[in-house]
Amino acid sequence: MKLHSFLAPLRTLLAVGLLACASAGHAAVTYGNNLVVNGDAESGTAGWLAYDPQNYNLFQSVDYGSNWVLPTQPGPSDRGSKMFTGLGAYAVGYQMLDLGTETAAPIAFTLSGWLGGWAAQGDNALLFVQFLDGDGNELNSAGIGPVGPADRNNVTGLFYQETTGWLPTGTAGLAFWLSMERLGGGDNDGYADNLAFVLAAPNEVPEPAGLAILALALLPVSMRLRRRR
Repeated sequence: MKLHSFLAPLRTLLAVGLLACASAGHAAVTYGNNLVVNGDAESGTAGWLAYDPQNYNLFQSVDYGSNWVLPTQPGPSDRGSKMFTGLGAYAVGYQMLDLGTETAAPIAFTLSGWLGGWAAQGDNALLFVQFLDGDGNELNSAGIGPVGPADRNNVTGLFYQETTGWLPTGTAGLAFWLSMERLGGGDNDGYADNLAFVLAAPNEVPEPAGLAILALALLPVSMRLRRRR
């Protein structure tokens, strides 16, 4: 999964040491709840940390309105009064979650959010999550976005994005990154709202091995049915 191009050279530095920092949140593995703090911008930028503030701005929380996205334009049906937008040419923020222990088996996840931009401008947003081991090394990653003008049919607004996958065995922490880049105009019109990362309880999603066992168990039944025809 690719980061925005302005962050790509820093890829190997993003995770190193972050799990040990005092600002990292701590939580046991919980299922069915959104693990992104303040993913809807209703609390300003609380929960998000600036990355390298000498070179990159932290994005901002703004009111839905005429300078950004109107409440009547495409976006979440349950949107609140605020959304995230970029600030300056490049805007990025992150948050950490220490799971307290390494996961013993893969866990299904859903990463989702509403991302978008302004009319035909190329400004965009990207949400990225890293799965880290106990030493802060990246085991894998996933992301949604960016949503470009062609994806939006040059319509101003936010559009739902989602990806699913498996949390790798040995995951001890998560790093969420939200970044926006300005490709035209004066404002950074990369937009984001209602960001979420949810883990499914193990019994809600069959393990691949479980599916294989189920298929083998049903095989004799299938053979008997064929013989009766």
